[in-house]
Amino acid sequence: MATVYGDYTRDRSGLFFGLSGGQLITLVVAAAPALWAFQRHQWAVVAGLILAWLLVVGLVAVPIRGRSATGWLIASVAHLAATALRWSRWRSKTATGQGEEPAEPDLPGIVAGMSIHDGPPQGPANTRVAIIQDNANRVWAATAAITHPGLALADGLERDSQARGLTTLLNACARTELISEVLFLVRSVPEDGAERDQWLTRHQPATAPSLAKAVNGQLAATLSQASVRTEAFCTIVVPEDRLAREAKEFGRGVDARARAMAMLMAEVEAQLRTGMRISTVSWLTSPQLAVAVRTGFAPGDRAGIIDALAAHDTDATVNADVPWAQAGPSGADLTVRHYSHDAWQSVSDTLKLPAKGAVLGALAPVLVPTEPGERRSVVVVFPILAQSVADRQTQNAEWSADMAETLRNRAGVKTRAKDQTLIARTRGLDAKLATGNALVRPYAVACVTVPRTLRIAEFGRRLDASIRRAGFAPLRLDLAQDAGFAAANLPLGIGLDRKSEQ
Repeated sequence: MATVYGDYTRDRSGLFFGLSGGQLITLVVAAAPALWAFQRHQWAVVAGLILAWLLVVGLVAVPIRGRSATGWLIASVAHLAATALRWSRWRSKTATGQGEEPAEPDLPGIVAGMSIHDGPPQGPANTRVAIIQDNANRVWAATAAITHPGLALADGLERDSQARGLTTLLNACARTELISEVLFLVRSVPEDGAERDQWLTRHQPATAPSLAKAVNGQLAATLSQASVRTEAFCTIVVPEDRLAREAKEFGRGVDARARAMAMLMAEVEAQLRTGMRISTVSWLTSPQLAVAVRTGFAPGDRAGIIDALAAHDTDATVNADVPWAQAGPSGADLTVRHYSHDAWQSVSDTLKLPAKGAVLGALAPVLVPTEPGERRSVVVVFPILAQSVADRQTQNAEWSADMAETLRNRAGVKTRAKDQTLIARTRGLDAKLATGNALVRPYAVACVTVPRTLRIAEFGRRLDASIRRAGFAPLRLDLAQDAGFAAANLPLGIGLDRKSEQ
């Protein structure tokens, strides 16, 4: 039997008919003027105030596609203002002729505050791993390129074993009391045939028959269109306040934090190789990370980078590195339902977990492109709550569930089976925390990227269909497509929710 993940609960449980404490207080305060007018028998005023109160109910308590009406109103006004003032349009310094420092990252939107540092030399080759500093969110991160055999041919026992390995990894990260998030990012990229072209150039003799050359060329063109390449990354994220305390043992500054990160990277790598059957774990250097970011924005640039690396092997004067000043797009535009970057367009969705649970490996259909030139990518984020925060939130959730059940019983409202299941799961969290398990609240973001010559709306609908076929419910990240794209495509440790780090 395949491993099913279904032991999850709501982040917040409503106290009274699904309402939180703040929502309940807001509605009570908004109803006070109507009650005052009712006592004075001012019926016309009562009618007007009731209409106003109903408007407040719609703005505060009625969710619309995952957000309240107030949240949609604020986001819409902010987007209109940004569009009118042209803040939603971004142009790189290089494109505007203002680029000066090649090593300084020039990235748009949510990744604008990134700094990349070289870590201490490691291993016999003295490799310096890239350490990512997110100044805006005050976190540090490191990314590894990983190779996994996949789950397509794995039986139930193997899936169970790897699921336990993932659990062991997250619990080990929680015990460090430093790592706050673990991210697994997978990109299903159209095959560009760059490696095959180089192999043919090296091995195809000049005296080969023209028919053989033509057949090889046609095979290369056909196979490239029908093939995809999978790139997988694992990123660990550490908040600045935690890392600063740990780094005191190594000194001060960036070098001390990089050495502390290196210790965590070694622990995570051991867990990845053993429990999760990951055969290759290669922590990215700054040039390698720049290539991953550049191909994240422009998948079509990979062939040119591969050719440059091959030319560098024979001619050392060839510069095959991607400068950080040019790792991002030359221009980017944010619209309501998609994100444009250079000659590409992307649509991002979050995935809602099904009530019946999700089978390990169920996200595979989301990564399958539907046409040549289409790229799919998925990031699964595992925010790990500190033990004290997990205990406090579990107690609050259990108290809220008990209070909601008591209020329903006193009001004569029957508790539905769905609510009973959620209450039972909430009460069971305390026992699991007591046995040493970490409290993790995962979420996933999926993205599709196509050239601007194709209709992005059509591919957005195909992404929604793939998500539903996998057993999940899609939720389009309207007005936040740039953040969804960065999280799902750039291995920089971008998360959509940093509340777990508090």
